[in-house]
Amino acid sequence: MLTLLLALAGFAFLDSLHVLNIGITAAVVVDSRLSRRSPVPGALAFITGIFTVTTAFGICTVLGLSFLTDLVAFDITPTVRYWGELVVGAILVILGAIRLPVATTGATPPWAVEARRRPWMLGLIGAGVGLGQAPTAVPYLAALAMLTVREPRPPLWPLIVAAYCLIALLPPILVLFTATRTSPRAQRSYRALVRGLRRFGPLSVRALFLLFGTVLIIDAFRNHSSL
Repeated sequence: MLTLLLALAGFAFLDSLHVLNIGITAAVVVDSRLSRRSPVPGALAFITGIFTVTTAFGICTVLGLSFLTDLVAFDITPTVRYWGELVVGAILVILGAIRLPVATTGATPPWAVEARRRPWMLGLIGAGVGLGQAPTAVPYLAALAMLTVREPRPPLWPLIVAAYCLIALLPPILVLFTATRTSPRAQRSYRALVRGLRRFGPLSVRALFLLFGTVLIIDAFRNHSSL
């Protein structure tokens, strides 16, 4: 159980480095400061929208995969498990080897600039962003697959999915928290946090993809007799 939780926490950390989420949250904070308004309602609505959709997607995915495996009487044998590790590891390594253009990593979308003054619209935008990120996030899908094939499944697994999604949103939450502090030290921390996440976030994701992918491939080949 501890191994499963550590693996899920690692995947959640990978998912947390979404520069788009950080950029929109920072844009809401800056706009609120210029307008002399609190950044909490808009940024919190955006974060809540992402959290709600990604959590619902995860719970529905686990239930759907469980139904399908029961329907077709599909057994997770060691061969299936280690082939799955090998495939997921190869996908992570390939994604880690792809270098994203610098110009596309930190830009705030025009629709976010238009809507960041309206908390309810930011909530809908957060839901849309979450709906786009959840089905395409390889670490999240891998974590849901691991949770689905776990026998016996933890009785509180929906809370594990919710905790995963909360961990994945820690960077924008930290951006919002540091932005609400008024001391000079807190303001310096806020600026340093945003710059660091924007500059090193994509590079960290690539490095962690390579690391996790390599570990999965090595573990699959260590059990080559089951392949």
